[in-house]
Amino acid sequence: MGVLGRAKVAGGGALAALILAVAGAGCGAESHPNEPRPAVPTRVSVIIGPGGVTVQPRQIAMGPEKHQQLPQNQNHPQPPIKTQAPLAVVFVTANQTGSKAKLQIKGPKSSTSPQIGPRSPGTYSAALSTGRYTISAVGVPGTPATLRVGPYRASSKNDLLLP
Repeated sequence: MGVLGRAKVAGGGALAALILAVAGAGCGAESHPNEPRPAVPTRVSVIIGPGGVTVQPRQIAMGPEKHQQLPQNQNHPQPPIKTQAPLAVVFVTANQTGSKAKLQIKGPKSSTSPQIGPRSPGTYSAALSTGRYTISAVGVPGTPATLRVGPYRASSKNDLLLP
């Protein structure tokens, strides 16, 4: 074999070694820790009526939910997250009065929604800490509602198709 032939073989061997090194480096770790993911936001229905505010459910995050947000996980446990982070709550509101209103949340953490038009729906998100909250409608007379937020936070690691 001539000098040129030996150089091609040596170059081919170096190229094969380089390809194997690059392929081996891209494999990554064999095991990945399954860290708890944040909880799916909890939905609370709010009706603003002429007699006051109605909230359903009246308490949230007291333990695993009876009905999970995603049906494919209906018979699987909801693993808890060991955190005291505020719970993401989405208030789905129906203003059944003839006047504009704002949802006012008072408790360990206070918040006010944007204006909700008369006879209109609205949604509002808030991060609520554990505690007791009073929910009223600014601009609408009537009885406020009470919402209790517990310390339980469920991981969404069993919920598919979530970011």
